This record gives sequence, structure tokens and C-alpha cells, in this order.
Amino acid sequence: MRSELDLIEPDWPAPARVRAAFTLRTGGVSGAPYDSLNVGAHVGDVSAAVEENRRRVRERLRLPGEPVWLQQVHGIEVADLDVGAPAPVGRAPAGSGDEGPEAALTTARGASATAESARLSARILRADASVTRALGRVCVIQVADCMPVLFAACDGSAVGAAHAGWRGLAGGVLEETVRHLGVPPAQLVAWLGPTIGQQHFEVGEEVRAAFVSHDPDAASAFELNARQRWQCDLYSLARRRLSALGVRSISGGGWCTHADAVRFFSYRRDGQCGRMAALIWME
Repeated sequence: MRSELDLIEPDWPAPARVRAAFTLRTGGVSGAPYDSLNVGAHVGDVSAAVEENRRRVRERLRLPGEPVWLQQVHGIEVADLDVGAPAPVGRAPAGSGDEGPEAALTTARGASATAESARLSARILRADASVTRALGRVCVIQVADCMPVLFAACDGSAVGAAHAGWRGLAGGVLEETVRHLGVPPAQLVAWLGPTIGQQHFEVGEEVRAAFVSHDPDAASAFELNARQRWQCDLYSLARRRLSALGVRSISGGGWCTHADAVRFFSYRRDGQCGRMAALIWME
């Protein structure tokens, strides 16, 4: 396993003030089966290792504040980090605080966002997406097969991140995230991060029915296999949902977390494993 902390930086037409990144599994300190850059504090890894991995991510990206980590439940709840958030459900696990030095922000608004991020990170927020319009506040989603979807307003006024596995997609997490952003969909850009590819994502009829009942043409995202089950294309389903909303600029896609064990964690491939992070913020 390589030791560098590697990242994927979205190739998308976001404004210059918007920063985003997706962490890979390399460059951390966690041992197997979480090796090595596991940022998930809920998967059974040693808390000190998760803390160090998160510190390395903050340092590598020069983050303006601690990301606001969520307790993701495969739902559609969106945490608006500016005007409040879902009720706390417990204390944050070790490693969720920001112990490292932070770069000073140059505006009072940015400094306030940093303080607010620290406050929010002192508790766990139960949600599967978050949005912000404040400088220096970092939205983050953890994944290990589910799709992270990042959003940015074309004028740089707002950003958001959504956790979009099949349950969230079918339930409307993308629609809810766009609604909470408060930006006309045609004025948003979206990026689809690494997820499990269609070839490796076998699902039952109930999954297909959940999408086809909402959009009959979503049937095109499913292929019947020899076991009379369905191979599901999450990228296609996400693009359909976003296009239906009126989001015209959709980038990303093309990775498969299951197929690339060197770069990606995959829950379906490995079972017990670490988590990667998709992060977005404004400078």
C-alpha cells in the first residue's frame, strides 16, 4: 500500500472560491482492515488512528476549519449548517474535534464560520447531506460504495454535499439538498464522486421498483443478470434525478470503488473497512 495521502480533485466548472476534494484510502495510519486513511470513527477502527487520519486530511487540504461530520443513516435529512441542524444524537467520537493549528481566515465571516464548525463538530448531527453559504465551513460526506454528490452555486454563494446510496437516491436526498441550497437548479453545478459501478452492484427487484415507481424510464439504469437479479447503475440514476430537477451541469462519474482495491474502500467487496471523505467548502 502506498504511503502518500492521495486525493481526487473534482474536474468541474465550480467557481474559483469553491474548493473540493475526495480522499482515497492511502496515506493514513490505520491498520487492516481499515488501512490506511480511514476517516470513519464509527467502523471499529482505533480512535487515535482516525484522529490522526483526519488531522492529515486537514493539513493536506489546508482546511479552514474542522469538517462538520455527520451521522449518516441512508435517509434524506439535510443539515443546514448556517441556520441550525438536526437535533444532536450523542457525543462526537474521538477524532471529531480539531486539535491541529488552523490557517487564520481573512474575514470576520470566515472566522465566525470556523467557530461555528467547531461547535457543530462537538456533537453528532444525524443527516445525509449538509449545505452552507458561509466561508470556511466544511461540508463532508463519508462513503465506501455509496455515491457522494457535491454541489456549488455558479456564483459561489453556496455549497453542499449529499450521501447518495440507493436508498437516499430513491428517497430524494438530492432533491432535498437542492431545495435547502435555495439556488435555482439551473444555477448549480454538481459532481458525482466515486461509487460502486454497475458491474458489481447487484440488487433485488425492490430496489428497481423504488426507482421505476417514481420514474418509469429509470428502468434503463438496471440490467437483468443470469441470477434474475439486477445490476444497478447509480451514476445513471443520479444524473436522471438531477436532470429532472433542472441541474444542467453534471460532472464526475466513471469510477468503481469495488473494482479498484488499491485506491478505494468498498463495503460490498470487503465488509469491514474504512471510509473515504468527500469535502467541499468556500474560501
